[in-house]
Amino acid sequence: PIAKRRNASKGKRLAAALERLGPTFIKLGQTLSTRSDLIGEDIAEYLGGLRDRLLPFPTAQARAIIEEDFGASIDTIFTRFDDIPVAAASIAQVHRATTKSGHEVAVKILRPGIEDAFKRDMDLFFWIAEIVDTRLREWRRFKPLEVVKTLKESVFFELDLRFEAAAATELATNLAGHEPGFRVPAIDWAMTSRRVLTMEWVNGIPLNDIAAITSAGHNLDLLLAKASRSLFAQVFYDGFFHADLHPGNLFVDAKGDIVAVDFGIMGRLDWNSRVFIAQILRGFIEQDYRHVAEVHFAAGYVPPDKSIDSFTQACRAVAQPIMGKPLNEISVGRLLGQMFAIAAEFEMETQPQLLLLQKTMVVTEGVGRMLNPRLNMWQLAEPLIHDWAGQHFGIKGKMKDACRQTNDIAKKLPQVLNYLEQSLKTMSDPAGLRLHPRTIEAFNSARIEQDRGWLRLGWASFTALAIFGLLWLLKS
Repeated sequence: PIAKRRNASKGKRLAAALERLGPTFIKLGQTLSTRSDLIGEDIAEYLGGLRDRLLPFPTAQARAIIEEDFGASIDTIFTRFDDIPVAAASIAQVHRATTKSGHEVAVKILRPGIEDAFKRDMDLFFWIAEIVDTRLREWRRFKPLEVVKTLKESVFFELDLRFEAAAATELATNLAGHEPGFRVPAIDWAMTSRRVLTMEWVNGIPLNDIAAITSAGHNLDLLLAKASRSLFAQVFYDGFFHADLHPGNLFVDAKGDIVAVDFGIMGRLDWNSRVFIAQILRGFIEQDYRHVAEVHFAAGYVPPDKSIDSFTQACRAVAQPIMGKPLNEISVGRLLGQMFAIAAEFEMETQPQLLLLQKTMVVTEGVGRMLNPRLNMWQLAEPLIHDWAGQHFGIKGKMKDACRQTNDIAKKLPQVLNYLEQSLKTMSDPAGLRLHPRTIEAFNSARIEQDRGWLRLGWASFTALAIFGLLWLLKS
């Protein structure tokens, strides 16, 4: 009890200090609030209040921004515009309104002067990161400059609400082709600008209101499965995912679908990162720790001079005790503490492109624990993991990879040939290196034959793949 009171006091003071320091520090507090495994539940609870319970800016300023951006008075745009915002965060606040066509909408408006405040704070963050990078060698593996750059890119997209609208539209398109039960509100593009975003109003129950969700007759385990499968589909099928899935951004509608809002923080993963992560996940699920270690080395996450046998043993020591256990029996704090110790021992570097994914997985795990602490949400996605792995690591996957490599070669070939041509022109220039005309003629003949060779190779590869694919289809 004494420790809890001390932590509560620390959390309250820390939240107040970050709020006074400005929007970027508030964003830092929001991120820390998702890591209760590191800072404790009591402190995380206070920092969680920085998400959408901040003091709003005056409604008169919100109205002025809307009228300035759309060149019309509020009364000619909306039949109703609520003066009291439904949410106020570090970057923007949201008002409920009704359009002239009778649609209920949520109107998001940027805080006045937020761009200058962020620029000032980012300059400070870069200054601190440079000091850490140059003077604290043991911290270099955390790549502080790249981490701050990642944060800056994220903030850049949040400061232009058109980017958020575009992200919501892209995610909605992806989800329509993949996973039912998880959707995105429709965007009103006619009423969206750099400082204003208008979208469909969500009539739903906040995902953290378990009593109301249960009273409405929704199945908590089914909701957990939808959240798990949807996140996996976003990350691995499209490489584009909602990176701020805390309970305040998730609602359950009357049909039992999960509806996400707030698309200012989105994550992207390139193809190679998705493959590496999927292989690591599959290795942990199948308890093949040697494979997990091999993937870490192949991806460059672990320096090549380290022992793969020792790293395999370390992976087993961390993962084996928690395999198959429900979340309420897993100490995530202890697990992460062990992983950080391993990272330091093996000199693993921070991967900036994975920061948002790491944060999102931790937050989503917290949502899963809230819905049902007896279920492991990552195991609920296991069928999707095996299906995706089968498509990309099995026969189909090898065919797709071969096609992708052939396509990459075809795309780069014109650049290579153009480079050779420019080199020949340079070498034949009187002011440069001079070659005998017969030498140039021989180069040109070789280039023509090379073109033919590449064409033959391309057609041969395509034909072989087509035949192989036909045989595979007939066999299956």
